[in-house]
Amino acid sequence: MAPPKKFTREKIIETAFEIAKAEGIDAITIRKVAKKMGSSIAPIYVNFTDVEQLIQEVVAKTLEVSRHFLNEQQSGEPFLDIGIASIRFAKQYSVLFRDLVMKNNGHMVHNEDHVNILIQQMKKDTLLQDFSYEELKQILLKMQIFQTGLSVMVANDLLPDDFNEEKMIEMLDSTAKDVITAARLRQSNQMSEGEIYDE
Repeated sequence: MAPPKKFTREKIIETAFEIAKAEGIDAITIRKVAKKMGSSIAPIYVNFTDVEQLIQEVVAKTLEVSRHFLNEQQSGEPFLDIGIASIRFAKQYSVLFRDLVMKNNGHMVHNEDHVNILIQQMKKDTLLQDFSYEELKQILLKMQIFQTGLSVMVANDLLPDDFNEEKMIEMLDSTAKDVITAARLRQSNQMSEGEIYDE
């Protein structure tokens, strides 16, 4: 039986992820990964055809890490948990966050599957159970726009020193409630208009 490979596919991805976490995705090269692992480039080329394939695996791992942040949040308010997870990810992985969110690149594209996962999470929130899928999608988009701005400020240390995580969570919660209240008002107005036309 052959001895196990010293440099597994997972080890290569993890090493490339560590480079991206510290230096950014563009810093990933086959030679740099090999050097950090203490190997030649051969094990990397056995597992990956080129650096782009390795980078895609690092992006996938980054999304997996962000989902892990979401799964860790258990505030009892699933919609708020989405925002908190995003803020915490931006703070802990600021280099990766800036690379994937702030740079124009092909690594992050709109992913309808990811949206569906978030909407399923939102449906667990008692404040959101009366909304249709399309209404939830609009609420999510509005909050993503706000939360992305807040996350950018977190990742770049642009917030006042006294603006701690607790204050960020309060702001997320307050903004989410404003967006939900506006959506309910719009829903109510549409129902009222429908009743007028039915008469």
